[in-house]
This record gives sequence, C-alpha cells and structure tokens, in this order.
Amino acid sequence: MMKLWGGRFTKPTHQLVEEFTASISFDQRLAEQDIRGSLAHVKMLGACGIIPQEDAEKIAAGLLQLKERFEKGELAFSVSDEDVHMNLEKHLIEQIGPVGGKLHTGRSRNDQVALDMHLYLKEETSELILLLNRLVQVLVERAESNLDVIIPGYTHLQRAQPILLAQHFLAYAGMFRRDVERLEDALKRIDMMPLGAGALAGTTFPIDRELVAAELGFSRLYENSLDAVSDRDFILEFLSAASIVMMHLSRFCEELVLWSSTEFGFVELDDAYCTGSSIMPQKKNPDVAELVRGKTGRVYGHLFSMLTVLKGLPLAYNKDLQEDKEPMFDAVDTLKTSLILFAGMIETMQVRRENTERAVRQDFSVATDLADYLVRKQLPFRQAHEVIGKLVLFCIEQGKFLADLTLDEYKSFSELFEADLYVAIDVKNVVEARNSRGGTGTESVKHQLALMHEWLKGQ
Repeated sequence: MMKLWGGRFTKPTHQLVEEFTASISFDQRLAEQDIRGSLAHVKMLGACGIIPQEDAEKIAAGLLQLKERFEKGELAFSVSDEDVHMNLEKHLIEQIGPVGGKLHTGRSRNDQVALDMHLYLKEETSELILLLNRLVQVLVERAESNLDVIIPGYTHLQRAQPILLAQHFLAYAGMFRRDVERLEDALKRIDMMPLGAGALAGTTFPIDRELVAAELGFSRLYENSLDAVSDRDFILEFLSAASIVMMHLSRFCEELVLWSSTEFGFVELDDAYCTGSSIMPQKKNPDVAELVRGKTGRVYGHLFSMLTVLKGLPLAYNKDLQEDKEPMFDAVDTLKTSLILFAGMIETMQVRRENTERAVRQDFSVATDLADYLVRKQLPFRQAHEVIGKLVLFCIEQGKFLADLTLDEYKSFSELFEADLYVAIDVKNVVEARNSRGGTGTESVKHQLALMHEWLKGQ
C-alpha cells in the first residue's frame, strides 16, 4: 500500500519497522484534538486565500463528518498509516476525494502533533485542577465536621504533641492547594500554539497563525519555529507537577493505611473503597489507599522517562519524540482516577472518636507543655526539659502516664509543681493553647478554614 509520503521511496517499509514505528495504537486518542486543529487550520487556509474557499468549506464539512464517525466508533485505524494524523487524512481523502489532500498545505506532522498534545494537555490539566479543587473542598468539609477531634501528632512516627484532626486535614488541603497553583502555572506554558512552525523552519505560504490561535483558544504563540516543534517542556512540567500531586496523595494514603489498622483504629474506611482476602474472612484491606501509594512510582517513572528521552536530542524533531505520548496519557489517567477515588475515600470514611480520645490520653505528648509550665515559673527551659525527661522515664518505669502521677510525685522532681499543673496538661487545654497563626488551636484552625474557603471561592 502506497504511503502518503511514499513518493521518494522505491520499496515498501519492512513490516516489523512499520509496526515498530507506528503510533496509531495510542495516539488515536488525539483524534478529536487533531480534527479540531485541522478545522481551525483549514478555516485559515480559506480565509487567507491559500486554497479556494469552496475547497476549505468542503474539507471542513468532511472533517466534521469524520468527527461524528469517530465519536460513534465507526472509524477504523490502520498500523500501515502510522499515526492518527495520516489515518485521519487518508479517511478524509477517501470521503471527499483528492481535495482532502489540500488540508496539509502549510503544515507538517511535526507542528500538527505538537498542537494536538497542547490541546489535549490543556483540557486535561484544566479538569485535573477541578478535581483537586474538589478534593480541597472535601478536606475542608471533613475538617469542619471534626473540629473537636484531637489526635496524636507525630514526628519520626513517634507521638509528639496532640493536634486537632482538622489541622491535619488542612495541612493536606494546603499541599493540594499548592498543587492547583502549580498546574495553573504550568497551563501558561501549555497554552501556547505551535501550529505554523511547519517541519522546523516555518512555511512559504502566507498563513495567519494568530487567526488559528484565536480559533483554538490559545493565548500566545511559539515565536520560534524550531522551538515550537521540538519543545516538550510543557509535558515535563506537567509530569513534574503530577508527580508532586501523587506524592502528596501517597503520603496521606500511608497515614490512612496506618490509621485504619487495628493498632491505630483512628478511622474506618468505607467498604466501597476496600477489598477482602481470598483466604482470611476477617480482612478488610485498604486497597485503594495502597494502590494510589503504589501508582505514585508509575507517575514518577513517566517523568524520568521523558527526561531521559529528551536529554540527548538535537533540534528539531526526532522520532524519539513519539515516546512522549504514552507517559503523558498514562500520567493523566492515573492522576485523574487517583484524585476521584481519594476524594471519595476521604468523604466517606468514619472517624472513630473513641479511639482518638483514648490515644491522646495514653501517651506523653503533653510533655512539652509540662516543660513550658516550669518555664513560666522561671525555670530555664533546658533545666525544665531535663526535669520532664526524668519524669517521663519515671512514668515508663512505673507503668504510668503523666496525668496519673500524684502532686507529691511531681514535687519529688521539682518544688515548682503545683496543683494547677493538671490543668496545664489537660489535652484540650494543650491544644487550645496553640492559637498562634497556623497553630492547632481551634481559633487558629477556624482562621485557616476561613482562608481556605476564601481561596475556594476564587477558583
């Protein structure tokens, strides 16, 4: 079968080479974007008088028919036609005749594929931003509905200080807010139109790139044709931002796996987001959390794959760049599904208050406040730290907690202790004492919630 580009060749492509170099198995996903780009391009060709207006209208009508056939699943794609661009062009010519061959005037597959990916990633990034906003909203709602729940705060995965669960939720809301801002910033580079760059050097035809950009909703153009066809920074930037989002999801998933275990018991994940065991009837496994955690490495891999593909490429287009699509597609799919499932998992999980209350009263996480108590009585902090350290050791040896000790036992370590120490180490008082900006006290957390609500309204 003669290739659309086959005029220079005297023998057919080796079958294995044909299969090896073809991208239609995955880039057919860009068919809608390719048709949209072609519609804008042919409109410009007609408007600029590069092809007769009658031909432009006939081609546009044919492209709309192709779009309808594609949406109905009626278009057959062939490996012999290599990619989505050649497949669609061949279908167009078969549908409307030789005039369909005029569509490719003034453009190359190099700027065509770059356009398709910009269009695709612009749409998907905008949708991912909406999903992240939804996740932030869910976390804000869960923070508000659990504003009175206190949990142990951890450093080194060791009990540190008690905090509000709402504070914990809002910490992640802050991370995902920054993820939104990163994707919004990445959109500035995604929202650039490469079409009109030709293969690498531009075109001799009097094209109007601004008309095409306006038709497709791009805010600016690539001003250098070499840059336009060889740039994949916009994909790298997206993959980097996607990797950070997945990292944030993975960190939270790690905590949910721990929190839903019998040893912690802080939350109960909804059955819809868990699975069972084929052999152990009692099991309820947090598979969604675990798999999101696992898929994080997959998205990281796509970032490193793209960096590796690009690191040694000379300008301008090289066939290596065919390897840019599958990582992009899979990263988008993985991140989108992870965000949808994760938001649902957070929205439906139950907080087991009886366990969180027990947890914060059976540890030594108020020790810092006990040291601060002595500091307020003018004992230097380093000496106070030593006194409390010895108190904790004493408790461990006696099998007690700080709240269990008598006043006489306290006084055996320092005469500065008085009965009011028990007020100072009450867990609720410990939390409420931390109302510095950003702290875990209720008033501080309410302020954080107000700021997050204000941000969400602006999204």
